[in-house]
Amino acid sequence: MARFSVCGGDDGEGPSNNNHQSRKRQRLPSIDEDEENVESSDPGSSGEEEDEEETQNRGRRTESDDRGGSTSDESDREAVIEERRFGKFVNSQSSPLSVTLLDPDVLDCPICCEPLKIPIFQCDNGHLACSLCCTKVRNRCPSCTLPIGYVRCRAMEKVIEASRVSCPNAKYGCKENTSYGNRYSHEKLCVYAPCSCPIRNCNYTGYYKYLNNHARAEHKDDMIPFKWNTRLTISLDLNEKTTILQEENNGHMIVVQVFKALYAVYVSVSCIAPSVPGVGKFSCSLAKITVNNLLKQGFMLKNIQKVKNEHPEDGFMLIPSYLLSGNENLNLQMLLGHGHANAIVHS
Repeated sequence: MARFSVCGGDDGEGPSNNNHQSRKRQRLPSIDEDEENVESSDPGSSGEEEDEEETQNRGRRTESDDRGGSTSDESDREAVIEERRFGKFVNSQSSPLSVTLLDPDVLDCPICCEPLKIPIFQCDNGHLACSLCCTKVRNRCPSCTLPIGYVRCRAMEKVIEASRVSCPNAKYGCKENTSYGNRYSHEKLCVYAPCSCPIRNCNYTGYYKYLNNHARAEHKDDMIPFKWNTRLTISLDLNEKTTILQEENNGHMIVVQVFKALYAVYVSVSCIAPSVPGVGKFSCSLAKITVNNLLKQGFMLKNIQKVKNEHPEDGFMLIPSYLLSGNENLNLQMLLGHGHANAIVHS
């Protein structure tokens, strides 16, 4: 079930006509009703006074008809009727309307199951398809084999254009409202994509900057503090697998993971943040130094939203077992900075 906010206004094909829309939704007063309202507007007057006034008005109307003109009273009465008929709705505007859609699939292309985007086409039987799918099916409707891709479905296009959906990350702070057809495009770029706390047994999930503040307040003793462009020596436990670092100023959290394989050890370095434009990127170089060997690996830090205990596909350094001294710890000297990070590993 989806909820949409539908607003009145310009439909993209011409100027808005709110007066016309408002008049369609409300019954206009008839002239007879207005006459009755005008006649009964003064409940305190007596019937005799009304008859006398009507006699005088009838005489004035007779004289006016003889002259071929109209009296000011008649003009005023007609003006009142016209004002009630049209002027009442001049400043009326359609307010946002919340609509609950029980089956949001009706706004998706039945062929690719993606949200419909303008232009939308239909066959003679009314089956819909997006423009890309019309090409994929060679302009033959897969439901009835009639030609499709030549006739626009303007009604559905107006529905799609008027539909607005909130970002699924609204509960994490995003205030963006997008058209239904572009919701996936926004989700891929949303900086409020939720990130999970990397500390064990913590279920906190939220905007990565709020997550940084949460970790600083709740898990200060579970992380190793560091500063950009300052060397840091840490000891990695090969059995612990995960070590969390947090920058002291802006609070960025860096995750260092160790994975043991049959003849090697993987060391990966990641940053807890969504992988979207506008979020900082860092690079890292790791070096394994022994008396006779130097092993060095450089890579970009990968932004991750959640720590996973899986062997990394990228952003890691592979240390062969013969370069390890047999200890269960790796002493890691790191230098992290904006745009670069260097580390030297001593076993």
